[in-house]
Amino acid sequence: MPTITVTFPDGSTKEFEKGTTVLAVAKSIGERLASATIAAKVSGNLVDVSFAIPHDAHLVLLTSKDKEALEVLRHSAAHLLAQAIMRMYPDAKLTIGPVVDDGFYYDIDLEKNFTPEDFAAIEAEMAKIVRENIPVSRTVLTKKEALHTFRNNEYKVELITEMPEDEIITAYQQGEFTDLCRGPHVPSTGFIKSFKLMKVAGAYWRGKSENKQLQRIYGTAFFDKKELDAYLKLLEEAEKRDHRKIVKELDLAYFHEYAPGAPFFLPKGAIIYNALVNFIREEYRKRGYQEVITPQLYNKKLWETSGHWEHYREDMFIINIEGQEHSLKPMNCPSHCLIFNRDTKSYKDLPLRIADFCSLHRNEFSGTLTGLVRVRKFSQDDAHIFCRFDQIESEVLGVLEFIKYVWNDIFGFKLTYYLSTMPEKALGTRELWDKAESLLAAALQKAEIPYTIKPGDGAFYGPKIDIDLEDALGRKWQCPTCQLDFNLPHRFENMYIDENGAKQECVMIHRAVLGSLERFFGMMVEHFAGKFPLWLAPVQIELLPIADRHNNYCNDLKKEWESHGLRVEVDDRTETTQKKVRDAQLQKIPLMVTIGDKEVENHTLAVRTLDGKVKFGVKKEDFLVAILEIVKSKSTIITLE
Repeated sequence: MPTITVTFPDGSTKEFEKGTTVLAVAKSIGERLASATIAAKVSGNLVDVSFAIPHDAHLVLLTSKDKEALEVLRHSAAHLLAQAIMRMYPDAKLTIGPVVDDGFYYDIDLEKNFTPEDFAAIEAEMAKIVRENIPVSRTVLTKKEALHTFRNNEYKVELITEMPEDEIITAYQQGEFTDLCRGPHVPSTGFIKSFKLMKVAGAYWRGKSENKQLQRIYGTAFFDKKELDAYLKLLEEAEKRDHRKIVKELDLAYFHEYAPGAPFFLPKGAIIYNALVNFIREEYRKRGYQEVITPQLYNKKLWETSGHWEHYREDMFIINIEGQEHSLKPMNCPSHCLIFNRDTKSYKDLPLRIADFCSLHRNEFSGTLTGLVRVRKFSQDDAHIFCRFDQIESEVLGVLEFIKYVWNDIFGFKLTYYLSTMPEKALGTRELWDKAESLLAAALQKAEIPYTIKPGDGAFYGPKIDIDLEDALGRKWQCPTCQLDFNLPHRFENMYIDENGAKQECVMIHRAVLGSLERFFGMMVEHFAGKFPLWLAPVQIELLPIADRHNNYCNDLKKEWESHGLRVEVDDRTETTQKKVRDAQLQKIPLMVTIGDKEVENHTLAVRTLDGKVKFGVKKEDFLVAILEIVKSKSTIITLE
């Protein structure tokens, strides 16, 4: 019998008969490991424990400690849901049930409309299937066999019909239930012990509005109940921090049906928005950026030149003007290429850093719009750097330092970096992409920044450095980016004259620090739970006179502090001090200053912070100096020592 060599993660090797299963390999190491093995990676490919290893391979056994194993568990939980549905509603037609962030879903065609009230009964049937501990098996089918097996489900038939003739088609069976699926899955239903159905929503078949609307049931699963309970608690906290709720309570922004996906920033929200823009503008002045204001509407010829008409048209708002197609701009880069070409540039003029806060419009599906974090109209702290080839590394390093300063030094976020490489549909040659990717990698290495490769996740015009941010709840957000582009400068013929008088093509760096200001706004509301740092708070100080006779003193303080640029309000309502404090706390005002007879007589202040700490006898001069320093430093902490 032929043998194969299996290499383990520690570099050790072991000989097995050809076709030995992953489970058999695990058992050869120990029964305890075998019983804990969920799935495996054979030479990088994710497989079931029943997979027969055909040749020499590297083997990684996956247990509940591995992220990939959790994805396998959740995929299997989607099948568990589907089997329960078919037991309870035999007329249901199943479509697809993939893993998504934090869980899974299954799209179902059924006359009955599911509601959350149905979840308890469905979960009970799922739990019953888990107790049955049904083995899960994989079967390879010919296209003819697959069409016959799923002949009563037009959705599966459609998927099978579109598959290439040489594609391997697999189905997974657990008891009476069989589903078309690539897998892999857990060895048996008994592995799926902790799960929860979360919500139901509508979803068009294959995401196309012309197709039938299905019912999408979302759920999640974990390896143990403690992890599930922790996740549900996190969701509960996230619901409390939902920016859509908080911006309404604090009167920061709102939406109207006449402008779907386009937020109205109200006076207090506009203060925060403008403070963010001004902060970035201050940094632009220090870092050599030049701000421009560009048009909103362009003839399609611009987008044909840039390549967006071919690659991005369906996401653009198209307008017909005098028989010619135009579009609202979804991004700034092509317009900046036009600005670059308005005159001849010397090598001495580079790098040219062009910044733009102009509004952008992208035609997102209405079902995907989510408050401020997914909109149709937004602005970015967008900039494009035109530079020489020999300036790429220093400019990318400058962008990375800018991003770290804002997100880490100012806001205190933990950053995770990714290098996203050439996608399947891309402009330019493989040679150009390799060059661009290696330059970004070199800059990350020089900055001593660890990163992970995201294969095929680059923009269609070039590779990029994407950065995830972890908020107060441990959730990941993607806001800043740095992208290297050889293609747009080539398409727009962005040239400069080198030191020898010859024309050379520029390189373009796309970069955003905050990213979409709307998305950033929503994210920061949730991160701070509406308790903004002092420098961003729309009202920084609330003066609370105890009696009417203290109003004039409070108004004098307000006038003095406003002359220093502080945002101050006086609550002179005929309410108790306790109620005034409570109302200010509900509005998340960082500082509440109570003024009574003692404060007026001694020229002192009674200062209360939003976390409930109170300090009496604060000298007003000392208070002003301390507050101005906190605002200037953009600290997220208020200290009144």
